[in-house]
Parts: sequence; structure tokens; C-alpha cells
Amino acid sequence: MIPSFEYVVENSGISAEEARQLSELRHEDLVRLFELTNTVRYHFKGNGVNICSIVNAKSGSCPEDCRFCAQSAHYTTDVKGYPLLSADSIVDRAKHCQEWGTRGFSIVTSGYGIDNQTDLKEVARAIKGIAEQTPLYRCASLGILTEQELMYLKNAGLTKYHHNLETSKSFFSSVCSTHPYEDDIEAVRNARHAGLEVCCGGVFGVGESWDQRIELALTLKELGVDSVPINFLNPIKGTPLGDVHLLTPIECLKIISIFRLVLPDKDIVVCGGREVNLRDMQSMIFYAGANGMMVGGYLTTQGRSVDVDLDMIRDLGLSVTKPIAV
Repeated sequence: MIPSFEYVVENSGISAEEARQLSELRHEDLVRLFELTNTVRYHFKGNGVNICSIVNAKSGSCPEDCRFCAQSAHYTTDVKGYPLLSADSIVDRAKHCQEWGTRGFSIVTSGYGIDNQTDLKEVARAIKGIAEQTPLYRCASLGILTEQELMYLKNAGLTKYHHNLETSKSFFSSVCSTHPYEDDIEAVRNARHAGLEVCCGGVFGVGESWDQRIELALTLKELGVDSVPINFLNPIKGTPLGDVHLLTPIECLKIISIFRLVLPDKDIVVCGGREVNLRDMQSMIFYAGANGMMVGGYLTTQGRSVDVDLDMIRDLGLSVTKPIAV
């Protein structure tokens, strides 16, 4: 049931049916699965760990109704809303994250997209400042943008664009009803057409089935994304999913493993919710196939100490991939 390393490499990943079989593995078989995923990770990515960080550059008042999101204007949560930060503030945050060894830095804003030229120009100014003052990869997560808007940001120094699909097409209407799934697909394609690297993944534990998780993995493979952020639901009171039970650590590790085997040569980056869902098993994400992680907190929740995360990487005999000016 567990394929060989040679099979995964020669076939550029596993099929949907093979992924379904792996999702049904018993606990006692997981050691063999992690032996495979760790080998595949090392073959394509070596022992370097890409760490990334973000700034919540514009918070709250989002018109979308994503059922897990504390920033949606449809729900009452404790999240503080504020307009777009200044370019100088964003650059200062990037410099601070650089001190941790962060390789990529992303500017994240709430909302369907950038809704005025003033904000777009300020984001471009921040990107230009980061490019001039740090060696970091410049990433942005600004919602659904046109190819022309993305080209404008690329010319300012943007290297990667992040836009999650969140879940599979077959489950999307259960997560969000204020825009169609095709809008998100188009956003990813626009970034690709603009010549940007693309970071695209989803959030797990929102009620989706294993088949729908695998469907998302195959969609990402078809789109040819470069890196896949994997988030686990951290339920926020006031949202429709505020009382949902957390995933088990083993289920989280299975998700990471299957995404590594479906997308063997892509960056698999574990992001939000890892602390509350994986708990003491966070170090296992690399054996499961991840080669990246987000540090320093998320959009509306705090992560654990960056020093603890960096110690974990070193204790495993791995190394933080150093930023390279691009």
C-alpha cells in the first residue's frame, strides 16, 4: 500500500487512488510512511528548512464570509481592524523578521482584493523598500488581483504571490459563499501569467473529507504552484467554525505526508494552527515531508516563540535556509 521512493520519483507523485489508500493507513504503519516522505523531502529539498513570516498589513472588515476567518465582517470576533499600514512600517517589520533568519516575507491584507490605487501604490512602495533594504523574498497576499495589478507589483520587486484556494472545489461552497471558486483559480493563474512564483494551499479541519483534501492537492498540482502552505483550523470564537474540534496530530501528519507525495518536488510549508493541532508532535512535520514553516505569529493568532522553533530545527539536524537576494 505504501509506494516505493523510486515509484514516487519516476511518476512525479502518487495518484488520487494511492493517496486515498494512504489516508486509511493504520497508526502502526505510519513509521513506514514517514520513512518514505522524509526520503522524498530530502531528495528534492535537502536538509534546509525555509522559514517565512508575515505582516498583517490591513486587518478586519473583510466582506467575504469564509466560515473560519476572524477578519470577516459577517462575524463578531475580538479581532482589531485597521487600515493599510504605511510602507515604512511594513519595511520595519520585514527587517525585524530578517533577524530570525526568515527567507520569505509576505504582506497580507484582508478583503476580496486591493480596492483602491492608493493602497496598491503603498504596497508597491513597501515591496521596493524591502527589496532595497533586505535580501528577503518579497511575497504578497492581497486577495484576487488582475494580471495588470500583479505585473505592477512585480515591477516594484515582488517575487512571489500567495493566494490560497482554502479547500477543494467540491467543498468550497460550505466554506465561503460570497465569491465563486473560479475567482480564486483565476487569481492563481493571473500570478503565474505575470511571471511570479505562486504560493497556494489551504486550511484543513473545516469539515472537509479525505477525498476533498486529495482533490485540493491534485488541483494544486494541475495549477503548477511552487509552494503549498498547509494551515490547520484554529477555531476562533464568533466564527461559524468556532466550536469545531481540532484535528488530531496524526491526521495533520497524514495530510502533510499525502501532499508531499502528490507534489513531491514542491515546497510544503506548515503554517497556521500547527501549535494547537500538532502540540508536542510539531517536530514530526519534517519527517512527514514538510520543508518549510511559518514563524513569528499568524494573522490574528500568536505562534510560539521563534527561538523555540529555531531550536527545534537545529535539534533535528536540519538547517535554516539562508535568504538570497533576488
